[in-house]
Amino acid sequence: MSDCVQPSAGGKVSIVPRGHAASENVRVTERVLIKDRKRTELVQADLKSLERELGHTFADADLLVCALTHRSLAHEIAQTEGSENAVSDNERLEFLGDAVLNLVVAESLFALHPEWREGALTRVRSGLVSRQHMAQVAEAIGLSKHLRLSRGEEHSGLRHRSTVLSNTMEAVMGALFLDAGLDPVRMFVRQQVMGEAADRLAVELRSGDALGNYKSALQESLQAKRVGAPVYRLKSESGPDHHKRFLVEVRLKSESGKPGEPLARGMGRTKKLAEQDAARRALERLAGGKVVLATHAAKQEQPEE
Repeated sequence: MSDCVQPSAGGKVSIVPRGHAASENVRVTERVLIKDRKRTELVQADLKSLERELGHTFADADLLVCALTHRSLAHEIAQTEGSENAVSDNERLEFLGDAVLNLVVAESLFALHPEWREGALTRVRSGLVSRQHMAQVAEAIGLSKHLRLSRGEEHSGLRHRSTVLSNTMEAVMGALFLDAGLDPVRMFVRQQVMGEAADRLAVELRSGDALGNYKSALQESLQAKRVGAPVYRLKSESGPDHHKRFLVEVRLKSESGKPGEPLARGMGRTKKLAEQDAARRALERLAGGKVVLATHAAKQEQPEE
């Protein structure tokens, strides 16, 4: 049996018996396998509580692990451990889960509300599958603590961002579908996605509200009272570019076309969000009788800062 030439740590070349080199390779392989097995066992043990929240025990636990794996971790593992240990991220499952979620929510609404027309069904479904609502569902079942992120993103606050939470929730829906079909997705949607949220959206729909679009709701309310239309003005902006805060004021447009007295003010990370906040506050003040509207003029008390 010939010997094997191996470089030492100091750069020197040493002669190692081939049998010794082979046994060392076996030991290294065994250590990698043990490490991978322990990591898999820890991950799968941690998923039991999530499976209880989902109401489903996965036949293929790797599907759920993949659904929870952010691309940052997949990239980190590929960079640090090599392509042979590469793992898949959850983006393909997210694509599938988005379609499955829309289907199951649409199916549920279609069955529950035979009196609704297409427009109403579409508006309520949009509210139920929205990023905001799905992030709330994710938080309610404690999904954030199960996310698999890279070390860098672990310290960036990514774990609690609504976009990441809603995307991961969709990926989990895709994993549920692949593991056991539509039935576990239907059960989860009925218990966690629909529920009180669907009832609330139905009430808003019957009352003529705009399902979270406060600007539309305010405009419809003012038009119904025949008192004019709202106009929005940017009052100020503050903070660094990556963390801006905008202050917007909503006023009632007078007959002459000029902005009248202010109805309310709102804050937000973008101008659009600030406008929505201002409209929401204006609706609350109108409902609470804090603003008195005349038919041809708007005479209101000054809004609180």
